[in-house]
Amino acid sequence: MTAAVLGIIGGSGIYDLPGLTDLREEAIASPWGEPSDVLRIGRIGQTKIVFLPRHGRGHAIPPSEINYRANIDVMKRAGVTDLVSLSACGSYKAELYPGLFVLVDQFVDRTSGRQSSFFGRGCVAHVSLAHPVGPALQRRIAEAATAEVLPFVRGGTLVTMEGPQFSTYAESMTYKTLGYDLIGMTAMPEAKLAREAEITYATVAMVTDYDCWHEEHGPVDVASVVKVLHENADKAKRLVARLANDFPAQRMPCPAGSHNALDNALITAPDARDPALLAKLDAVAGRVLKAL
Repeated sequence: MTAAVLGIIGGSGIYDLPGLTDLREEAIASPWGEPSDVLRIGRIGQTKIVFLPRHGRGHAIPPSEINYRANIDVMKRAGVTDLVSLSACGSYKAELYPGLFVLVDQFVDRTSGRQSSFFGRGCVAHVSLAHPVGPALQRRIAEAATAEVLPFVRGGTLVTMEGPQFSTYAESMTYKTLGYDLIGMTAMPEAKLAREAEITYATVAMVTDYDCWHEEHGPVDVASVVKVLHENADKAKRLVARLANDFPAQRMPCPAGSHNALDNALITAPDARDPALLAKLDAVAGRVLKAL
């Protein structure tokens, strides 16, 4: 069996993960370009942790310019089996209030122009994304949140917009009418790429605002978001610490199939595959490519 390695991608307001022992920083090269930052690798209890700030330390990279492929690729190269995304988001429901954590299980992708797949001309693959979040990983996060007495809700749909601007009122009302729960700028294509890399993925959506639909709260702005971000950051770090302390030593099969997502995904005939692309896929798809 494969040893479990817990990856953490820190979103807005979470640029470090204190409490890691045996800490080292490692810059892992990726054929997909530069990741957001160096990896911080260490342990919490017996669990190996790999941490990456999505926007880089100091929040220098906007959502549209994040190299999502490089980020997931270096996580895979570092041995990550389970990946928890910590993301700030806006809420479309009054009961999903600022400060609440929502363990979403569905995504709607409204981004444009982002590189959303490792595969392409020369090696085509289609993975299932019907259930993009690993149910067992989400359950473990819920158990950790309960143990830490953190306010959370399990389940919900997050729509990912391109940004960096916040929504127009018309967009906000459209998404609310469609029944979406939350809005953010970074879950996609991150979740898609994690599935292609056979990494089990889950998102902790940290509510910071009500977007711009709520007549009593007015439009969202950076100042109001930052205030809640600081409050959420400490809670998120407690959540990660509890999750890591109780994490299994070995990777468990994912009920959503993330651990073997590529088993029947490659459709390009072996003699039609591009050697240059295959070389770039050595980490992401190495398990299935070596078996052919």
